[in-house]
Amino acid sequence: MINSLYRFDNSRAKKRRYQKTLDFLIKGVSAPASILDLGTPNAFSEIMKQNGFTVINTKGEDLDENPEAIGQIKADVATAFEIFEHLLNPLGVLKAIKADKLIASIPLSLWFAKAYRNKNDRWDQHFHEFEDWQFDWLLEK
Repeated sequence: MINSLYRFDNSRAKKRRYQKTLDFLIKGVSAPASILDLGTPNAFSEIMKQNGFTVINTKGEDLDENPEAIGQIKADVATAFEIFEHLLNPLGVLKAIKADKLIASIPLSLWFAKAYRNKNDRWDQHFHEFEDWQFDWLLEK
């Protein structure tokens, strides 16, 4: 369950999103599994810890330039929530993951919306906007 005193964000929408993501995670993974969470520590990595998981986050390194950084980490599960769309080469990162299971989410490309871009923050933009078949194909490779 999501802690009602959660310090990162108290919005109802985010709490609902986090709860749905946690419910999905728990369907496939049981605590105290170790999780490599791609991305720096964040609100959801804290929620996973609160629910008994051992969570190791990446340290903010450029995973396109240094996918080997995650190859050093052995975990039961890797999670990548809203990460792959920010990478130039998500295949290199996927190949470096040492976990037996991957749980990932991405925003899907929609015909009525342009790719997300934040001109003020080079990390906060999308290089890829996947259609479902493209993401499936990436995972198959």
